[in-house]
Amino acid sequence: MSATLARRIQQIFPLSAPAQALLLASAQLLRLKRKQFFLQEGKICRHIGFIEIGSLRAYALMDGKEINTAFYLENNFATNLKSLRNITPSEQYIQAMEDTHLWLLAKEDLVLLYKQYAELESFGRHLLEGLVIEQEEQAQLFRLYTPEERYLYMETHYPALLQRISQSQLASYLGIARETISRIRRRR
Repeated sequence: MSATLARRIQQIFPLSAPAQALLLASAQLLRLKRKQFFLQEGKICRHIGFIEIGSLRAYALMDGKEINTAFYLENNFATNLKSLRNITPSEQYIQAMEDTHLWLLAKEDLVLLYKQYAELESFGRHLLEGLVIEQEEQAQLFRLYTPEERYLYMETHYPALLQRISQSQLASYLGIARETISRIRRRR
């Protein structure tokens, strides 16, 4: 079992040893090769994934063009909340950017575990609240900041991410041209 996942669970919500053991026993390891999918458009998301090794990106297709909507690195959870919660087909893809080890927590299993331990339900609520906060932070980035301010925000808050994604992927995510990123970098 993953010691990294166990530590991350305790950071989100401290669990008793029996509750944590039950939760960890339900997790399944998925090994993705670079470019393999955790989730594809049109499929229902049934898992929350914890990235032990590697990275993922979420993207949507707009007129045949990939638009990056999120990036996930080690020690973070990834899912499509809308599809997971509403049991509806995903409008996005979640794909490995490099070889990735992902611990899967199935929604179906979590619902059953919540009935066994109230603290596991509290953990699940804290986990989902954290994911919602991340999405709100991302939404505010695009509502409140100029393209240059978005880039500077990423540089300040997510420097490790900028080292691992291409300039094209970053430009797609920020909604700006690659050349704009180059100009911003030159001015700094």
